[in-house]
Amino acid sequence: MKEYRTEQDSMGDIEVPADALYAAQTQRAVNNFKISNLTLPFAFIRAIALIKYCAAEANAELSLLSEDKADAIKQAALEVFEGQWQKQFPVDVFQTGSGTSTNMNVNEVLAHLAKRRTGLDIHPNDDVNLGQSSNDVIPTAIQISTSRRITRKLLPALEHLQSSIEKKAAQYHDTVKTGRTHLMDAMPLTMEQELNTWAYQVAQAKERLEQLLPQLNALPLGGTAIGTGINSHPDFARLFNTSLTNFSDHPYTESANKFAGIASQDLAVATMGSLASVSACFMKISNDLRWMNSGPLAGLGEIELKALQPGSSIMPGKVNPVIPEAVAMACAQVLGNQTTVSVAGQSGNFQLNVMLPVIAYNLMQATELMTNSAYALADQAIADFKVNDEALQQALDRNPILVTALNPEIGYNKASEIAKKAYQEKRPVLDVAEEMTDLSRERLQSLLDPAKLTKGGLAE
Repeated sequence: MKEYRTEQDSMGDIEVPADALYAAQTQRAVNNFKISNLTLPFAFIRAIALIKYCAAEANAELSLLSEDKADAIKQAALEVFEGQWQKQFPVDVFQTGSGTSTNMNVNEVLAHLAKRRTGLDIHPNDDVNLGQSSNDVIPTAIQISTSRRITRKLLPALEHLQSSIEKKAAQYHDTVKTGRTHLMDAMPLTMEQELNTWAYQVAQAKERLEQLLPQLNALPLGGTAIGTGINSHPDFARLFNTSLTNFSDHPYTESANKFAGIASQDLAVATMGSLASVSACFMKISNDLRWMNSGPLAGLGEIELKALQPGSSIMPGKVNPVIPEAVAMACAQVLGNQTTVSVAGQSGNFQLNVMLPVIAYNLMQATELMTNSAYALADQAIADFKVNDEALQQALDRNPILVTALNPEIGYNKASEIAKKAYQEKRPVLDVAEEMTDLSRERLQSLLDPAKLTKGGLAE
């Protein structure tokens, strides 16, 4: 039989598991919110613990909290921040829209730990939550956790992917292939040009995220309930941000308008938009890899992805492009996250957004999915695929679109006739052009040289 203890809050008595570090308000949330069995990612809980650590330090400096209480709260917060007690945060994602239940969950756990260690009477509201409200703690935690995960996880992953693509591109500087638009044959390009397109997309996605960081690092903490800062010392926010900056070695500042930081989640919507643009980039890369790898006999067969696992339970020998497929599904999930955050961002009713927990969950999940997808693409798909030079050359030799290079010499209409005939007769465009124009074979070979065509401009 599970053992329980009785805890009290402003609503009366409630039974709490005897081994739980949390207290009454967390238990009420556990009882009330049986929606999904999803809990907020621990990265988000860590951000709240970090807020409590720095808040205790600021309040001690303001002489609002005794040094011994502040030290006890900081030690407890540090333990949570470092990954201890992860099972003590059971509140469902789908809870009160302010995230009050999660804020109080952290407050209660830290108060319990601090009291157990020191014997001091440390109150979850009066001491751990001093100078704060769930209404400014949770938006601040959203910004801190998102900023930290982007800075420490996603940006390095994107840098790694970009570097991997560029390294692979350099290996195929002189490899010419048929370009495609609308999935149909188009003018040639080098494999390096094609891969560096991906690298540039990744670089742009990285840049867009970096541009958001100064906004994410401007925090609304100190605004308390609605932005006025009621029950918070006028210097609390400044000292909190100094403590946070010193702790993390990363610059944090006060929000220029704490009302907006509490009432709206426009910044979360913008951040999710940038994460969605990462997913669009990865989807494009994944689908290109799948098409280029298709076959190997009945498809394009331009590249061969490394075989990672059997591809069929019934067809022996079949191997599928499993990493691009997995990444494409992750990208689809992130696009769904974007829809959720966009809808949730509209729920800033008057002075408070009331969908904060689901915003936090979706931002954290999207950032993790894109981080892991970047490494998967880089290390399990791009790093070691092989190019099928024979297939590339065969497609080039039969590509009637090369005739585009003859437009300045013979005009669009004549070139179109040559292209159609070459396609219908399945003959090299060079041979057909020699028959239908007065240009010498040597001149045609120069004009139709695929390698020269990858450099653009007018033929000489």
